[in-house]
Amino acid sequence: MHIFTPNHVALIAACYPPASALLASGSDCRPKSQELSRLTYYAANHPGKINKLGAELEKRVRADCSKSVTGNLRARASLLITLAIVRTLAIECRRDISLLSPSLFSCLRTTLDFMPSDLEVCALAASVFTAWCTYTDGHVIGVDGGLTQNYLVVVKQFSTQCNAERRSFDDELKNRTRLVGLSAVTGVVNSEALYVSATQFKPQASSLTSALLPHIIHADMKILAECEQITKDTTGPTYLAEFRSRPLSERRASSIHAHVDGEVGPSSADVLSASIRALSQLFKHSNATQVCSLIQSAFESLDAMQLWAKADQCRWFAQRACNWAQYQYRYAIPSQVVERLLGVPDSPVCTSEQKTLVGMLTTVFTSSTPLVNLSTSDIVSNLITLVFRRVVVNPNDDLLPLLVESIASLGAHVYYSDQIQDLASELASRLTTIDTQSSVNQRRESRSQAIRCLLAGLLGLMFISDEHRGAGNDQPHPPFHGSSTSASDTFACVSQRTKVSGDIWHDTLTLLCDNDFAVRSDYAQALVTYLRCEIPKVDVDRVRRSRDLAGGSSSTRANSISFMLFGDSATRSLHTIHAYLFLLATSSYLGSSLGISAPSSYSLNGDATTNGTASVVETEGNPPLNSDSGDVLPSIPSRRRSVDPAARSRKSSHAYRLLDTVTGKVSSSCLASPSDYALILHVLTAILEEVPVRGLLTGFPMLVALEAAAQVENGADAGTRQRAFALKEVLAQLWLVIGRVWNCSELVCRVENDLSNLSGHMTLPQIAPFTPGVLRPPETQIAFPDLSAAELPCEWSVVKSEEVLVLLASSKSVQEATALDQQGLIRKLGSKWTVEGALWDSAERPNHNRPLGDGVPPLLKLSPALMAIENLSLQSLTRSVRGVGVVDLREALEGRAGASNPTLARQPSTSTLNHTSSHEFHPTGRPFALDKARSKKRAVTTGSGEVRDVLNRLGIRKYSGNSLLKASFPAMHKSDQK
Repeated sequence: MHIFTPNHVALIAACYPPASALLASGSDCRPKSQELSRLTYYAANHPGKINKLGAELEKRVRADCSKSVTGNLRARASLLITLAIVRTLAIECRRDISLLSPSLFSCLRTTLDFMPSDLEVCALAASVFTAWCTYTDGHVIGVDGGLTQNYLVVVKQFSTQCNAERRSFDDELKNRTRLVGLSAVTGVVNSEALYVSATQFKPQASSLTSALLPHIIHADMKILAECEQITKDTTGPTYLAEFRSRPLSERRASSIHAHVDGEVGPSSADVLSASIRALSQLFKHSNATQVCSLIQSAFESLDAMQLWAKADQCRWFAQRACNWAQYQYRYAIPSQVVERLLGVPDSPVCTSEQKTLVGMLTTVFTSSTPLVNLSTSDIVSNLITLVFRRVVVNPNDDLLPLLVESIASLGAHVYYSDQIQDLASELASRLTTIDTQSSVNQRRESRSQAIRCLLAGLLGLMFISDEHRGAGNDQPHPPFHGSSTSASDTFACVSQRTKVSGDIWHDTLTLLCDNDFAVRSDYAQALVTYLRCEIPKVDVDRVRRSRDLAGGSSSTRANSISFMLFGDSATRSLHTIHAYLFLLATSSYLGSSLGISAPSSYSLNGDATTNGTASVVETEGNPPLNSDSGDVLPSIPSRRRSVDPAARSRKSSHAYRLLDTVTGKVSSSCLASPSDYALILHVLTAILEEVPVRGLLTGFPMLVALEAAAQVENGADAGTRQRAFALKEVLAQLWLVIGRVWNCSELVCRVENDLSNLSGHMTLPQIAPFTPGVLRPPETQIAFPDLSAAELPCEWSVVKSEEVLVLLASSKSVQEATALDQQGLIRKLGSKWTVEGALWDSAERPNHNRPLGDGVPPLLKLSPALMAIENLSLQSLTRSVRGVGVVDLREALEGRAGASNPTLARQPSTSTLNHTSSHEFHPTGRPFALDKARSKKRAVTTGSGEVRDVLNRLGIRKYSGNSLLKASFPAMHKSDQK
């Protein structure tokens, strides 16, 4: 060596064997160990010389590569030794590895560019790369532009080796080449270089997913499951999974080799296992933003390779990605799938990509993997938007059943008690406002299909939530059919979620009178399912016996009576259901609520807004409701919201518009078909069986009205007689249901005898099979046949409603369940029923007579009790959002004049006490008349004796000690002590 040769050059040259010995060493090309130790010692103690050492090694690599390409074996051996020296320097100079990094990646890029097919050279280059990945902190990536560019190129080249496909390769050589690339990729996955730079993560993720995902997508599902299990059982990658948290001194760089003598060649399963292992580590180390980038890169890879047809493998990947991702970042995966779905252009025929994406979403939601931080309301809103888009393009699109299943799958995981109710509210909101979707309403078929999809999704949401809850408790899901006894037993398996309120269904009940039978049928089936398994049930809904009531307290019995009289959201919905079923049976007009103005006298909370009758007019310029074209209205924004007050008002107006076509009698102009009468029977049967007490009290007067509507005059036309006959058959079946529910054997025998005489003349068709949560093909109705007068069924006698009323009023079980005597039942069940009255009863109004239980403090009972002594401050007490205390009681006893609250000291409102309210709404359009009993103003009595009587009735006696009540009523206590 020349005397003026620099020291760092001399140290590097000394590591190479003599030129004559390079070829003799064969494949075991290693630097001299002693000289290599001197080189590493020099580099470790002189960090400033590392750049010069790297530059010299870079020159040698460039020269050796250019010669090796031409077949120079001596240059190839020299290249292997140079790469070994670079690897050793990277390991020994780990604390100063950033100084060596530019030269290291220059060497790797040059080697891979010149010799990408030399497996031994590539394996050694992968070892160098893995050593750098092990000890770097990653901060040089994104800072040094040249280094970053070389790094990304090297990562891309190793990723390409992971999917090496060359005809000259046999299977063993192909698998070895892939494993070398996978080893380098695994080094990247477990390196800080991948995760430190936010801007450089995306290009790296694109290379990594394109390297790892194809092995999974191309694999057979059975082999995929086996390799996954092997990966779980293998403890090898534990160190790689933990090394990022280890200090540099404890890290160990893996050595990659192409072949070991005596080793059996790797199989495709080995390659697949390595891919699964690397991909799992990639998701485990990523945060939410990085997980989003990985999913987007996966979609790009599937696009590039056109692998969307591999639906099963894609679903497997989506579900495993959720398992691999950190607990708090899993929500990013379904969110990205939905975003991708929305970004796919619409086409008349759905693509395999869309089907696969929806399948991936459903698989993620129905898996056992919890998904925290997931915005279910945003997901369902976006899916509904996608449903609307697809029905506009193609109402019979194959993607719609999959979207319905995906919407329903959101109920598989319930993370808070009101989740299902919130999602159901979103779906019901879209149902009530679907007529304002201009794009959907351009075709009747599109509108009907959109409604049916949302109904199926709504029902599936409730069904799956209970199904998964029952599966977790090893309890079967409640059946959707059966008698009242079995239906009550189904509630032994109660989910922790809140039951869907009747208010949510209340706003969609107009669909019972939709102009499309497929919509009416699906909605009736969904409503029956809700009544069977979801409607909130209370103790009053049970058909109780004497022994059940014996142990009950008087307050419990009073609460039940109050509940039946004032009701809840479910009771209000029952009133509305009966009104719309009556309209369906007798109306000559059926249609949506589109084009109907909101009534000016009805507000969302049931209070009146203006005086006068409801204005029910058709919007100027709108086409008829039965036409195929829709109104052009602004689209509803895609976000979570409550029911629009204007939409709810339109529904109320719709009901009153239908009233204009009701004559009180069935006729040939009525649009109800035999299928509609079968649906009416189906719904009313569910009501009477599932909520027998409330169903009887709210529904029996309506059945009496139906009986009156079925009475036709002699000489009526064939269509009228057919409808009257079908309605009588419905009533007979309902009398039979009532008799069985209330154990009225006499009624059952009489009705069964009447039905036996009807055998052979039944006109009602069978209800089609129905699977909750599944979008079935649209059902077609069965119309009344054209019959002559001679062919019409003859008249037949059926039990009259008066006879049924007498039997029910004398039934002990009915009296005990309703807490009414025989005369009370006759008055209640025999009261006149009208559609207007039922709709009025269904409106939510402030309730000042809420039932209170035994455990309620006595002070809370003061407010309703003091109503009896005409306390003018009662309204402020009952409407207060804060608790009732002693100060409130003192103010109530002293009256408004002595109240310290300035609000209570004002002049009493005469608009609610002595005058007819200008805001009170009445179905007939006339304000309520002033009650004569209240027209005379009475003085406020606050005598101590009367107050003491009130307190005694409430159970509030004399208290001892420092009781607040004693301090508040000193005069009363003195009189008691005398």
